[in-house]
Amino acid sequence: MADGKTLVVYFSKTGEQYGVGNISEGNTALIAKMIAELTKADLFEVKVKNDNYPSAYKALTEAALAEKKANARPEIEGKIANFAEYKTIFIGSPNWWADMPMPLYTFIEQYDWQGKKVAPFVTHEGSGLSSIPAKIKNVTKAEVTDGLAVYGHVAQNERERAKQEISDWLKKIIF
Repeated sequence: MADGKTLVVYFSKTGEQYGVGNISEGNTALIAKMIAELTKADLFEVKVKNDNYPSAYKALTEAALAEKKANARPEIEGKIANFAEYKTIFIGSPNWWADMPMPLYTFIEQYDWQGKKVAPFVTHEGSGLSSIPAKIKNVTKAEVTDGLAVYGHVAQNERERAKQEISDWLKKIIF
């Protein structure tokens, strides 16, 4: 799978998170950086312009649900000028209401995914992958591998275990 350039794209949040308390580095960010390190991939964080997401967990879940119901496409910062050069793209997401956060849809819809291989990974506290890989496939029309689901508390507090789960997954998807 590793023919051509590899990219890890992710969206992650800090603040109060279920199962781990107040965090200064997001669960998905931690996993994304581990994947980038293990695969020697480039890294791109999807950041919302004028990010006004609440840092309190319950308020964040309410904002996320409102965006999902509105099918929102929040404006994001930055763009990948050389996107066409990447053949394998890992997409990382927290599981928000059995879906990706809407800023990831904003990102995905900006690019041509033809000929790309996409490997989805998700952080969660019990919801697993949900239908996120299927949603990525539907939006990108790309080839999508089996996904990886990592508990947020494992990402935060058991990093060696998280790295082993990632390593096992990479072998499974033949990376």
